[in-house]
Amino acid sequence: MRTVLIGEVSRRSGVSARMLRHYESLGLVRPSARTGSGYREYSAQDIRRIFHVESLRTLGLSLHEIGRALDDPGFTPSALVGDLIRQTRERIAAETELLTRLRRIHAADPADWEGVLQVVALLHALGSKSADARQRAALSSGDEIPVPVEALVEAALSETDPNVAGALRWALARSEAGALALLAEGLGSPVAAVRERAVQALAEMPGDEAAAHLRDALANPDAVVRGYAALALGTRGEADTVPALIDMIVEGRNDIDAADALSVLANDTGTADRIATRLVDRLAHGTSEEPARGRLTQALAGIPGTTASRALVELSHDENRAVALTAAYLLQLRDAR
Repeated sequence: MRTVLIGEVSRRSGVSARMLRHYESLGLVRPSARTGSGYREYSAQDIRRIFHVESLRTLGLSLHEIGRALDDPGFTPSALVGDLIRQTRERIAAETELLTRLRRIHAADPADWEGVLQVVALLHALGSKSADARQRAALSSGDEIPVPVEALVEAALSETDPNVAGALRWALARSEAGALALLAEGLGSPVAAVRERAVQALAEMPGDEAAAHLRDALANPDAVVRGYAALALGTRGEADTVPALIDMIVEGRNDIDAADALSVLANDTGTADRIATRLVDRLAHGTSEEPARGRLTQALAGIPGTTASRALVELSHDENRAVALTAAYLLQLRDAR
């Protein structure tokens, strides 16, 4: 049987002679023989074992675990491989978190190491368990060291404290335009709370691009998202939101805010008549439930013009007493004005 010396084994296997000697000291790979001069001689079986050791090392096994795997007939790989999977996932998660942090520091473009430390402190505060710390971080963002927009968006989409959420939306409204695309992605989240936070943040963002994302949100499958988008666009004077706002009134979702948005849109005379006509149509054909009819009647109060007034006169004789009384009261207020 031909044997080879340690130098040739090292060349064949790519394992250094020093590591081969370390394997021998651990009992992992023992050379089959030695020359008269004391040089290690490895057989073909020894070399195969070296390759087995190296293969198992690529899976993340320790040298001790490799020794057990190769020498213990009762050793089963399933539990160990399961542990390796868990450890690898944890390591990947930690490395991914570190990469994200480094990318955000790089995006802030700090001028010196003091700036790096300030960004790190702000990022740490945004992830703090303390709501006060998170709020201070949001309010201080952009004063001296800008908080990376990705970090602000991530914080805004996960924030549960209403005060902190408001501060984060304020910070986003002052941030660069890159926040808009990230918030728009949030509208498609499988988590309802994230979708709601995304549309609330977009509603406070200025500019045409934010408005475009809100228009797209009017077709969102989530009724809550559609509602916030309609409120934001309605208060900006976009008449296309009228159907969605009336739906909100009928369904009782933020109906007071929806009625206020309709009254803003009704500052235009032509739009006011169209709104009044739609409200009357829903009263006549859209719903028979008393609470919804009452909300629709109340919404007419904020709509000027003869169409709304005539509708209230007719409703003051409605067979539903609550609707009739509401309409009569609203007519008195209009007459007083």
